[in-house]
Amino acid sequence: MNNFKKIGLTALAASLVSVSANAGELTASGSASITAEGFSGAIGSSGATGWSMGNSVNFAGSTELDNGLTVSMAFELDQGAANNSSNGFDNHSVTISSDTLGSVKFSGHGGSSATSALAGTAAGAMWDNFDGKTFGLASATTLPDAISSNGGGENAFYYTSPSVMDGLAINVSWNPAATAGVNSMLGYGATYTGVEGLSVSFATMDVEGHATTAEGDETAMKASYAYGPVTVSYSNFDTDIGTGAVTTIMETTSYAVSYTVSDELSLTYGTEEADRADSAVNLETSGFTVAYTAGGMTLTGKMIEGENLNFANTAGDDADYWSLGASFAF
Repeated sequence: MNNFKKIGLTALAASLVSVSANAGELTASGSASITAEGFSGAIGSSGATGWSMGNSVNFAGSTELDNGLTVSMAFELDQGAANNSSNGFDNHSVTISSDTLGSVKFSGHGGSSATSALAGTAAGAMWDNFDGKTFGLASATTLPDAISSNGGGENAFYYTSPSVMDGLAINVSWNPAATAGVNSMLGYGATYTGVEGLSVSFATMDVEGHATTAEGDETAMKASYAYGPVTVSYSNFDTDIGTGAVTTIMETTSYAVSYTVSDELSLTYGTEEADRADSAVNLETSGFTVAYTAGGMTLTGKMIEGENLNFANTAGDDADYWSLGASFAF
């Protein structure tokens, strides 16, 4: 009897080892950052220096099926994930892919639409540093995103094709309706990288709703060209949702020039201009970013000037921003 038990346990252990060997692999990576920032000019927090910390741990796993498909998963633990769960369980997704069929990504949280996948201006969304601050005598202002948050988010699908021709890939997003009164939304995009140093992306999406104030469309375009140590970038985001003079009708244009001094040091100058339908004055930002990388550490410094930050040119609508940061990858 004991011999049979030993044989059974040995067979079970062997089967577990065999399953483990075919189960793929799970990896973990992490990051942490410390940032000091401040403002000058007629701004509510003028003269104050704020300190903040960022941290996250990313897990990724993948396995290859017998039919040649690869299944991978990813999720993030982020202490700053206020809009998800109290334990910081943040972005998470499952991706099924193959060389011939492309990839389908399902995001339980942190997904993208065809347009929001291109979010982030050529200059690095400098305007975002002034978001939520008090300018002049006005109350704190929330600046609208260059691309609306209608796409992506919870339970979204994102398909990326293999190269349909030299350097051209197509992507499609589907954002199922999450609440009553909102329709599912489809987005389409393409990226071309067929010329050395050049990358051009374009995407469009219909924003659906059951009221004219929640319907419209948005487009996104990005282009960059690298020649030696110099990279020139351009982006344009056009959101047109609703009717009349509303804050959801806006066009944001950005340019940037980056110079790679060495493998460790880079310099970037960028500009952004946001044209909002309900204002006769455009919001403008411009500034410099310097980054130094050594191993897993990156030191970053920013100097940014903001004008007409309330989409107005009254007293107190201009401010300057600076920041010094250190980030570490593990």
